[in-house]
Amino acid sequence: MDDAVGATPHVVRPLTPETFPAWLALAEKHNGVWGGCYCSYFHGDTERTAKDDVDRPTFKRRLVAEGVAHAALVFDGDAAIAWCEYGSPAELPNIYHRRQYEAGETAPAPWRITCFFVDRDHRRSGVAREALDGALGLIAQAGGGEVVSFPNELAPGKRTSSSFLHNGTRAMFERAGFTFERRLGKNKTVMRKTVPPAA
Repeated sequence: MDDAVGATPHVVRPLTPETFPAWLALAEKHNGVWGGCYCSYFHGDTERTAKDDVDRPTFKRRLVAEGVAHAALVFDGDAAIAWCEYGSPAELPNIYHRRQYEAGETAPAPWRITCFFVDRDHRRSGVAREALDGALGLIAQAGGGEVVSFPNELAPGKRTSSSFLHNGTRAMFERAGFTFERRLGKNKTVMRKTVPPAA
């Protein structure tokens, strides 16, 4: 079965050892993303790999090889132009406002979405939504279940730097069928959706 997901203007593929070089090229084009994070902030250490023992690209590559780093990659030809990071709470424990979130969480979801990144040459063109839809499709292929995320809520008409929107916006998640649950901190929200398993 082809691992591409969805009928979008681009092709969405999962982050795997085979697609990691394209993911890395996108990250390196943008100086490692978010000040050199390489999309590692939300990850914790594993039994085999400690974040502080290696550089960030190596840490991410090792997590991918261990099968504990998941993302939907949006491809334009052979180039990755966006990603949406998702995984289990065990894979992605380091969310913002974690103590506040966990204090109000009565039924933890098995999946969470924590991070988006879009190539600067493709922003404001709907690619982040393609990545979100791709992640939901991959979650469906993995058996589905409840998905929680923490997008920002923007004041109407306010434009915000993409560096503050690493987890997308409430409006985008609402368009994707997520339900608003509560606020976290000043601008973040908790939103939830149940994804049925793929047929």
